[in-house]
Amino acid sequence: SAARSRRRTAAYRRAVPAGATGAEARDRPAEIHPASAFPSRRAPGVPYSRAMTEDLDYADADIRRILREVRVIAMVGASPSWNRPSHFAMKYLQAKGFRVIPVNPGAEGQTILGEKVYARLADVPDRVDMVDIFRNSEAAGPLTDEAIALGAKVLWMQLGVRNDAAAARAEAAGLTVVMNRCPKIEYGRLFGELSWAGVDTGVISARRPRRAR
Repeated sequence: SAARSRRRTAAYRRAVPAGATGAEARDRPAEIHPASAFPSRRAPGVPYSRAMTEDLDYADADIRRILREVRVIAMVGASPSWNRPSHFAMKYLQAKGFRVIPVNPGAEGQTILGEKVYARLADVPDRVDMVDIFRNSEAAGPLTDEAIALGAKVLWMQLGVRNDAAAARAEAAGLTVVMNRCPKIEYGRLFGELSWAGVDTGVISARRPRRAR
C-alpha cells in the first residue's frame, strides 16, 4: 500500500546517510527490514495491525497451491463449542474435503465434528500435511517445534498469530509457513466463494468455483 511504501522509505532514509550510493546503500542495516523490525512480539510504539501485517504479503498462487496439496490438517486449539471460531473453521474445511484432526488438551478424548481430540500433536497417529495453530503467538513457538517433529509439510498460524522466530525454525526444517491468515477465509477468497457473496476478493476469474483438489 502507499502508506506501507512511505513507512519503508522513511525507515530507509533514517538508516542510510544522505548521498549514499552503491554498496553503502545496498548494505543498509538489517533493522530496517520488516522481518526483523516487526518481530512476533510488538516493539514499543508499533501499532498492533502494523506489526501483524508487515512483510506478510503471500502470493495467491502459493496459498492456492497449499490448499490444493494439503489433505490432512491438525488443528491445534480446535474447540468443541459450536460458537467458537475454530469450530466454524474446522466445520468449513471438512465440508471442502479436508480431514481436520482436533488437538486440544482440554478436550482430550472427546469428539469434535466426528474426529477424536488429541492432547498433543505427538499423539496424532495419522499422517499430517499441515498444522493449523489456533493459539496465541507465544504458544506458537513450542507448537512449531512439535509440528517439525511430526513431519508436517506446512505450518499455518491463524489470524492474529505471528512468531517470526518459530517461522524461521520451521522454514529451516523445510516447512512452508503462513502466518496471520485463516485457511477458511483464504479458501473462500481464492476458490470463488466470497465473490459470490459480493465480497471483493481481488481475484478476477471467469471460471466457475471448484473445490481444491
